[in-house]
Amino acid sequence: MAKRDYYEILDVARDADEKELKAAFRKLAMKYHPDRNPGDSEAEKKFKEIGEAYEALKDPQKRAAYDQYGHAAFEGGGGPGAGPGFGQDFASSMSDIFDDLFGEFMGGGRGRGRGGAGAGRGSDLRYNMEISLEEAYRGKSAQIRVPSAVACASCKGSGAKPGTSAKACATCAGAGKVHASQGFFTIERVCPACHGRGQVIENPCPDCSGSGRVTKERTLSVNIPAGVEDGTRIRLAGEGEAGLRGGPAGDLYIFLAIRPHELFQRDGADLFCRVPISMTTAAMGGQVEVPTLEGGRTRVKIPDGTQTGKQFRLRGKGMPVLRSSQFGDMYIQTVVETPRNLNRKQKDLLKQFEAASSAQTHPESAGFFARVKEFWDGMGD
Repeated sequence: MAKRDYYEILDVARDADEKELKAAFRKLAMKYHPDRNPGDSEAEKKFKEIGEAYEALKDPQKRAAYDQYGHAAFEGGGGPGAGPGFGQDFASSMSDIFDDLFGEFMGGGRGRGRGGAGAGRGSDLRYNMEISLEEAYRGKSAQIRVPSAVACASCKGSGAKPGTSAKACATCAGAGKVHASQGFFTIERVCPACHGRGQVIENPCPDCSGSGRVTKERTLSVNIPAGVEDGTRIRLAGEGEAGLRGGPAGDLYIFLAIRPHELFQRDGADLFCRVPISMTTAAMGGQVEVPTLEGGRTRVKIPDGTQTGKQFRLRGKGMPVLRSSQFGDMYIQTVVETPRNLNRKQKDLLKQFEAASSAQTHPESAGFFARVKEFWDGMGD
């Protein structure tokens, strides 16, 4: 009986890409898998046929040979498992394919990385920490209290009652995995008795119930370097949760948040300080004294005619650049303050000043209203 076309078996077009092939194979293999069709010889036959088709088409070289020569490309050895470059153990090859695609369906996959005493790495922990802008400028050392799982002192993390120890699992002989026949295939599964650990604890530690760890609050020291930014993550290796039954501990990640400052705004390594100046200082010039984040002060010269929004740059007065000897800059942003709560004398003086003003005194407003007049005149034409 002539063999069916591999593309027909998988119900895909001949130009189907790798993703389409994999999706079609997964759908059909799940449908005809022996676990879902116990005792159904026809389903087992189709399952085998589907696997053979996918084995041939998933590899570019094998697929090219099949596209050119058809099934003849694999003749002389009884199917794709015997052709050049296909290996000698088709069943083993197919077991690998199904294990990769259906690890959960077949009982959790092969349990890669499992075994021994079942030691599992502990979980990573997150700690949120808020600091001030001054602390970010200088850096700091801090003590934090973190509740987490630590190794049980009674059993030293083994999970077994003191004086006893874990024993090799009788079901899998300590391998952590078992083999089961599914018709044509031999499938490797995680041992259901020890869940892939390879060992079982007959007498669990009463203090940790056999987990090898207990919850405890620890005090840790944290060094925050100068120049850290909002959202910076600091990793403390091995300070997370202890692993199960003596497994390695996870890591602790500290996420920094910087509180808003009442005087300074930060942009990277640069600082911005909004400084109000009087109308007379802005008009005639003068000096203002401004603070620096390091705790000092500096004088800034204000030239006459300064407008709101004018920036003055102070080099090297910004934030330190993380892990370097450089500093950003500080920018003074002026805001001209309009006088309020004027008495009669002050109002009279301003009226006299206004009467004596000209286009040279207020060039921006004079220019603006001149353009407005031109606009209105143009609208009337």
